[in-house]
Amino acid sequence: MSTLKRRIIRAGGWGIARRLIKPVPIIGSVFAFGLAGYEIKKKGLIPGAIHVGLDVTPVVGTAKNVIEIFTGDLIPDKRDRRKRSTNYPEKLNKVR
Repeated sequence: MSTLKRRIIRAGGWGIARRLIKPVPIIGSVFAFGLAGYEIKKKGLIPGAIHVGLDVTPVVGTAKNVIEIFTGDLIPDKRDRRKRSTNYPEKLNKVR
């Protein structure tokens, strides 16, 4: 197996593991708190803090994570927010 293929498989496996562990109330809270820095860096200070705060709260975090398994992130990453706001003017320029 090539290294790129292994990395992709590992990254996918880690993402699935995170999604499965987070809904477990106590373990999920500890896990979410441990990933707080990563989430805040990925989402921004305020949205990241809200995301971590919801994840750490046992019942609310479990409900949020179960919903996110089916719908995706409720609080988008910084990159996703930028893409949405900057793509619209580019499309207008291409049309003209």
